[in-house]
Amino acid sequence: MEKLYIPQIARAVEATESFEFKEFIEGLETLTPVQGIISIRHVGSFIEVSAKASTIMTLTCDRTLVQFNYRLAINTSEMIWLAEPLPEGEYPKEREVETGDLVESLSPNGYFDPAAWLYEQLVLAIPYPKIAPDAPALDLSESPQTNLETSVDKRWAVLSSLQLSE
Repeated sequence: MEKLYIPQIARAVEATESFEFKEFIEGLETLTPVQGIISIRHVGSFIEVSAKASTIMTLTCDRTLVQFNYRLAINTSEMIWLAEPLPEGEYPKEREVETGDLVESLSPNGYFDPAAWLYEQLVLAIPYPKIAPDAPALDLSESPQTNLETSVDKRWAVLSSLQLSE
C-alpha cells in the first residue's frame, strides 16, 4: 500500500479514497495475506479512516503452549486530527495535557500511511490472553482462600495471636 498525500484525499470525489487490498503487512506474521477494504475521508480538520480486514495467523496458546490458527478480523474506524506539529524548540518544559489532547494527529500537508495504520489496528485486535479453542478449562473449584491458608508459613501463625483488639 502506498502512502496517501492528505491534500490529494481532500481533492478526491466526495473527499474520500477507498480501495480494496490483499497483501502481506510488513512486521505482521500471517499465514494468508491481509484482505479487506479501507476508506479514508477528509473532513476538513480531521480524516476519518475506517477498515474491514481479515487474515489468519498462528498463535501460541498461553495455557498449553500449543500453536493454533486464529482468524484475525477487524471492523474499525478512527478519526485522526490534522494539525501542524510544533517545532521541537517550541515545546514548553512543562505542559498540562487535557484528555482531549491525547489523540493521534498528522500534518495537513503530510502523508497518511494506510499500511502502518492497518498494522496497528491488527496488532491491537490480537487476543490477550491467547487461549486455544481446545485448551482445557481452568479448574477454579478450589477456593483461593483455603489454598492461601495452607501455603502460609506456620511461623507467622504466632503473630496472628498477637493482633490487638479494636
